[in-house]
Amino acid sequence: QVQLVESGGGLVQPGESLRLSCAASGIIFSLLGMGWYRQGPEKQRELVASITNGGSTNYADSVKGRFTISRDNAKRTVYLQMNSLKPEDTAVYYCNVLRSPKASWGQGTQVTVSS
Repeated sequence: QVQLVESGGGLVQPGESLRLSCAASGIIFSLLGMGWYRQGPEKQRELVASITNGGSTNYADSVKGRFTISRDNAKRTVYLQMNSLKPEDTAVYYCNVLRSPKASWGQGTQVTVSS
């Protein structure tokens, strides 16, 4: 079975940074594109960053220049470095495969940006 476990969220002030981690199991990790998604209250889940199996990255306009996605295939882990955080970044952050069908969603990790 596929398991995705997100960690690294927390409460920070605007302008500060966080690094999220997603540990994956039960998939052929090195062959799959991975993405970070987020969902705020009463909002749809949106893709904010993605990385292909070859390392190509893409970002939503709202986070471009501030967030960096990376992966460590040996550790079966994908990361999201989040700099210059804004209150609008407040959400639960999830990771998943880019392909369909999606793996089962994990619990996510809460990111709260507030002064």
